[in-house]
Amino acid sequence: MLWITSVFTIVCVLISVAFYTLYERKILGYIQIRKGPKSVGVWGILQPFADAVKLFLNELILPMKSNKILFMIAPTMGFGLALFLWVIYPSIYCIKFISFSLLIFLCISAINVYCILLAGWTSNSKYAFLGALRASAQTISYEVSMLFVLIVPVLLIFETNMEMAMMGYSVMFMMFPLLLVWFTTTLAETNRAPFDFAEGESELVSGFNVEYGGGLFALLFLAEYANIIFMSTMSAIWFLYNNNSILFVLMIVCFSTFYLFARGAYPRHRYDLLMMLCWKSFLPFGICMLFLCLLY
Repeated sequence: MLWITSVFTIVCVLISVAFYTLYERKILGYIQIRKGPKSVGVWGILQPFADAVKLFLNELILPMKSNKILFMIAPTMGFGLALFLWVIYPSIYCIKFISFSLLIFLCISAINVYCILLAGWTSNSKYAFLGALRASAQTISYEVSMLFVLIVPVLLIFETNMEMAMMGYSVMFMMFPLLLVWFTTTLAETNRAPFDFAEGESELVSGFNVEYGGGLFALLFLAEYANIIFMSTMSAIWFLYNNNSILFVLMIVCFSTFYLFARGAYPRHRYDLLMMLCWKSFLPFGICMLFLCLLY
């Protein structure tokens, strides 16, 4: 029963990622006053599957001076961690009931930085290594502020289990600024625009994944979008508690859409301003909110 539910969850996540990429291209297309994918299938609905087939059928080319084994392990590791996060997804199956799911989330999200660093280092490319260092510093910095922000709603309901947290009460209207800080932190944590310095094409030629192509690039791509959807799920659970399945899914879709609007609306920030935003704004704000929560 365990492997059946796990395989079913993985398949659902991959299908969600596929159609989320189509949704992103449609949203960005209309923001830029143009059409998105519309040729493959009805309304371009088969475009994600065509892209997946194209990527995975491409020839696997490894850089000559790269560490070839670790070069292939890095995207596989990132993809595996992104799927492993979905083990703690609130489910009707009691076999997936995990008491300390929040702690598991924090541990796995902290390990993700090693995948980025490993991908840039094993490529043996200056551009890839520079992008990996920038991404690692950015991810580690925002891990700290994300912890302080997330622990406030956890203390309010006194629960670390995601499934039980959905039975609690909403704190969005009590701490709407905290929700905005959390959303901005997740943008930086998942390397999304306007904080996509790890993959800033204008400066780094796609950053740490510049040497990847074909199936290995697809694994990195799938891991990034799976993390985005999971972060939207975390936002819906800890800030908009609701045990109604339909409303819960709508909340996830809304948060996922905000990621796309942020990419289409805002230009990329400077790297030093991003780090200053974390250490001089978000971190003191998170500590103050945590202190007020403890006093309460």
